[in-house]
Amino acid sequence: MDVLVVNAGSSSLKLRQIGAGDELLAAADLPAVDRLADGELDAALERLRADSGARAAAVGHRIVHGGAQFSAAVRIDPDVTAALRRLTDLAPLHQPKSLAALDVVTAALPGVPAVACFDTSFHSTMADSVYTYAVPREWQDRYGVRKYGFHGLSHAYCSARVAQILERSGLRVITCHLGAGASLAAVVDGRCVDTTMGFTPLDGLVMATRSGAIDPGLVLWLEEHERLRPREIADALEHRSGLLALAGSADMRVVERQAAAGDARARLALAVYLHRLVTSIGAMAAAAGGVDALAFTGGVGERAPAIRAAVAERLDHLGIAIDEELNASAGRDLDVSSRSARARTLVITAREDLQIARETRRVLWPAAGPR
Repeated sequence: MDVLVVNAGSSSLKLRQIGAGDELLAAADLPAVDRLADGELDAALERLRADSGARAAAVGHRIVHGGAQFSAAVRIDPDVTAALRRLTDLAPLHQPKSLAALDVVTAALPGVPAVACFDTSFHSTMADSVYTYAVPREWQDRYGVRKYGFHGLSHAYCSARVAQILERSGLRVITCHLGAGASLAAVVDGRCVDTTMGFTPLDGLVMATRSGAIDPGLVLWLEEHERLRPREIADALEHRSGLLALAGSADMRVVERQAAAGDARARLALAVYLHRLVTSIGAMAAAAGGVDALAFTGGVGERAPAIRAAVAERLDHLGIAIDEELNASAGRDLDVSSRSARARTLVITAREDLQIARETRRVLWPAAGPR
């Protein structure tokens, strides 16, 4: 049963047709929904059908925010769509793009069942003591203020793949999704117990252009003393912070090259990035009650061996140790641990598309069993 996976981002619309055996049958990358030319989506869907040999039996949509209402993937109907639109205020940068893609793909494939798969739902297993903020109760009740967590589709796939590779159950896995956006999750026996992103994807680690966690008093100070408007502060923290602010580039490859050449700003940027990453991994290990495996995924996680090595060096007290040769040549889904390591370190290729396809099948065809 083929599934068409739809992933709508800020600059692109990615389509992947996944076969019943989880094989990638066809792919197409299009401009963002608001920049699609007339007939461009229909032409791409026709190419996917030709390349795969069949039209997909279902569509799985990546939806960033499911709020507290959606703790698992759900079949899309008018009531679900309306509920997702009501959640737009919780993710104003991401939710509209997902919903726009839902509208155009549904119009192009009438009658094909569709499922919403959420980046927040994997974190719905966190205890209330983990997701609750110490803020006025009316904020929680009226506005839904709490920790939600994001990148859940990536963390879910990564942690499951680690368990599959190591052939073990009950694992305490710290998954590190490191890309332009970055977050960690503490996963115990397949269930998320904590994560670094919070009410928004701005929280947690230092990212490409996002600040990560900062003192909320700073925002209040900027508003009061510098008379900055909320929109100005949001733009700065979302788009002009992180590695870009510290090193002048949001590209980790550029920052690493500049640091190796002796650039003081780039060296500081790496030091700040690594400090937040390492201390946050320590926090996730505490939440999980220890660590059996540390997994790196995402663009930086998969393709920055120096970052992995630096993290391992600082976490030897947790039993993390990597083999230099394996780490330098890491390919797809590889255990790069040294023989002396008490905890395993793995590099996992990010495959949110597979996670979405699997969740879609579980919703529509539960009798087929889990994959």
